[in-house]
Amino acid sequence: MRWEAAPAKLLPRMRITVLYFAVLRERARLERETVTLEPGDDVAAARAAIAALHPELAALLPVVQTAVNRALVDGARPLAEGDELALIPPVAGGADAPGGPKIALGPAALVLADVVAAVEGAGRGGVVTFAGVVRREGHAMRDVVRLEYEAYTQMAIEVLTAIAAEIEREQPGVRVAIHHRVGALVVGETAVVVAAAAPHRAEAFAACRAAIDRLKERAPIWKKEIGESGEVWLGLGS
Repeated sequence: MRWEAAPAKLLPRMRITVLYFAVLRERARLERETVTLEPGDDVAAARAAIAALHPELAALLPVVQTAVNRALVDGARPLAEGDELALIPPVAGGADAPGGPKIALGPAALVLADVVAAVEGAGRGGVVTFAGVVRREGHAMRDVVRLEYEAYTQMAIEVLTAIAAEIEREQPGVRVAIHHRVGALVVGETAVVVAAAAPHRAEAFAACRAAIDRLKERAPIWKKEIGESGEVWLGLGS
């Protein structure tokens, strides 16, 4: 009797959702799309597939980070059906408190008193604030008329919450709040407010500076300068 091996069962291809932000969104002309991959593919394979689908993005991808399900990952991270993969261009640059939310991200105008209310308390005698205001002379454009802020909202809120929490762990007794705007802001409008409160001024100053520095390094919030002579995404170029 002759035996023949049964044909191997082919595994179904997997689908992931890809999110595009800032200059990547503009060049791809997409905010999101579904990309089909082979079973077992990792992030590196997904990025290669995206570059093949969108040649206009290929030159930018080497400086773009990748998040899967809102966590930054490297190219070896395996993917699964239904994963959300976000391409994160270089960025420019918690629980609610009794007085209001410690972390806020949205289009509404910022109110300094609201951010201070989220951190003040009877045991915290030093309160330091930082406000970032849109200026006429920007980083790339000398004739700015407005800035456009865009964020990967869910991940940005998680990152801002983590930044506040880690500073509070590093400096016991400190409380930190961060409110950030998205959308179009004209010259003179406030884009971000950070407040830090501590028993003494030295800790409050240090915490406030750490919060804005880490925000600029890590939060997936992008800034586009619109000037009379042109426009440019900061951190990556137009």
